[in-house]
Amino acid sequence: MAAHRARLQEFEDTLNTDTIDRKRLGRLCFNGCPFENGYRSICWKLLLNYLPKNKPQWKEVLSKQRELYNHFVDEMIVKPGSEASSGAHADDHPLNPNPNSNWGTYFKDNEMLLQIDKDCRRLCPDLFFFQRATDYPCKEIINAASGVETLRKRVEQCVLQSETIKVDRQGKANMIVSRRKRSEEYMTLPDGQEAHWEVVERILFIYGKLNPGQGYVQGMNEILGPIYYTFATDPDIICKEYAEADSFFCFTNLMSEIRDNFLKTLDFDSQCGIGSMMSKLVDKMKSSDERVSQRLQELDLKPQYYAFRWITLLLSQEFPLPDVLRIWDSLFADEERFDFLISMCCAMLILVRDELISGDFPHSMKLVQNYQKTKIDLQTILSKAVEIR
Repeated sequence: MAAHRARLQEFEDTLNTDTIDRKRLGRLCFNGCPFENGYRSICWKLLLNYLPKNKPQWKEVLSKQRELYNHFVDEMIVKPGSEASSGAHADDHPLNPNPNSNWGTYFKDNEMLLQIDKDCRRLCPDLFFFQRATDYPCKEIINAASGVETLRKRVEQCVLQSETIKVDRQGKANMIVSRRKRSEEYMTLPDGQEAHWEVVERILFIYGKLNPGQGYVQGMNEILGPIYYTFATDPDIICKEYAEADSFFCFTNLMSEIRDNFLKTLDFDSQCGIGSMMSKLVDKMKSSDERVSQRLQELDLKPQYYAFRWITLLLSQEFPLPDVLRIWDSLFADEERFDFLISMCCAMLILVRDELISGDFPHSMKLVQNYQKTKIDLQTILSKAVEIR
């Protein structure tokens, strides 16, 4: 207890200075950020370069960025949603070949939105948080008087009808039109409320619109989810209120560092992006545990089969959310910028070395693809990763 109080005091002393010592902060965060007093939220904003190290600038920076995000919401969701509801583009039509057609943009956006919606609805299924209503919904969107078409309703309306053929007893084929029942799969909140997953959906939609060269790639929801959860559950009310805007910019900054992992053009054989990261893992395993490395080669258990997800999603799918938050404390604080992630992956493999050495391919594949079931204590993995590094 005394040690914990002393640690909290260290964080307080580090953060209560006009100029934040980033190296000192990094060393503290590497060993885990406390949730008390909103320290994790503040530290992540600093480590992800959202907040400057000059503390007197924080208020101005936050105000400016939050206002900018509100502008993005207005330009990319509120205005188009109002126009869609009012039929403002009646002179346009769905088959208009003009590249500047509003309908063309609408259909293209819908392709991206359908994937985002599908991923966000099932975000952290073991945690009810994302299905709950947020206390800070976007009022311009949920206000019935505004007439704005919400992203959720837009998705529900653009799910295409599917046609099935039914053959009766006389052998006649009759076409039956059916509509997929999305609402039965997930709880839907009443009008005037927004679930946390809908906030995440909005952030990702705006990110995709602002980054047309990359757009939305499946898995980005798993990167944004823990960031948004951290800010939206912060004990500080102001942090909760602006969790959406702050999450957007922290996510954007993080993606600027790991975006190459999501580019298909930089896949397994590339010298950069995810290919480079997996090569580093193979090399690190050889130097850390030659026997396990050799066994993986004998089994032909390529890193593409398991490490692709580990690295791309920063281990967010391999551990429960509380453990993911602790892992990310270390990853964000890593001066080498995610070099520690490779050490974590090596530690995970080495800690199941006996099973890998004795097991066959199916057993080993199941083991590494469902690592959470090994129930190895996170602190044990972290300690082993520090030893490897």
